Amino acid sequence: MLEKTITSPRGTVHYWIEQHRDPQATCLVFTHGLTANHQMFDHQMAYFKKHYTVITWDLPLHGASRPYADFSFHHAAADLEAILQQENISAVVLIGQSLGGYACQQFALDYPEQVLAFVGVDTSPFGLSYYSTTDKFWVRQVEWMSRCYSHDKLLTGIAKGVTYTKKGYDNMMTMLTPYKKTELCHIMGTAYASFLKENRDAVFEFPVLLILGEYDRFGKVPQYNYAWAAKTGYPLKIIPHAGHNANVDNPLIFNTVVQSFLDNNLLVP
Repeated sequence: MLEKTITSPRGTVHYWIEQHRDPQATCLVFTHGLTANHQMFDHQMAYFKKHYTVITWDLPLHGASRPYADFSFHHAAADLEAILQQENISAVVLIGQSLGGYACQQFALDYPEQVLAFVGVDTSPFGLSYYSTTDKFWVRQVEWMSRCYSHDKLLTGIAKGVTYTKKGYDNMMTMLTPYKKTELCHIMGTAYASFLKENRDAVFEFPVLLILGEYDRFGKVPQYNYAWAAKTGYPLKIIPHAGHNANVDNPLIFNTVVQSFLDNNLLVP
């Protein structure tokens, strides 16, 4: 894949693209979760590039896309829009894991005409009614609570908490290792504070698929997904033998589920 960048006054954002030989091929954009990076989607890039143009990127504040000033999901959406403009891509399928799902939903709110479909992977919904006062209170405590752990315990705790398999754990540890403790805690605090500030009710007119790892125990993600599916009617698919990073824990089933969703919604190029 070809690594490229876009730059704004906030910082430089890195992305990777594999352009399909058919210029009319549908484009899939993969957005990773909190404290991860583009390596989260290695198995998806290899699989989907056969039939699609694929893009993955390091979210602002993450991976190669740091330092970065004034993070917000609105700014992340603007950065993704700049990437698509640079590549002359007019519409995409958004696939976002955890925090990446927030960025995808913000992009869909800001640029709805550019979204063909959305796949939310172990993420949570935009919408005010889903989150209680207690939920919001505990989210605000993430940064200082994280500082109470040693660096090593913080890394292993995060990796164990979001994965079910050894390969998933190893992948997460690889992505976490470049972060120093202070930076890691700051990223988590900034991202969650931004979500609380920017979250609003959302209605999407394009096809949506929700995906949840069978053993996802990260916060209240499972409860939010069941409530999201019940309220909206979006299909919810469970990935067996997988945790919060379901696409890494069980890429074979995950890729098959996403491909079926694309096929059924006439998104095959």
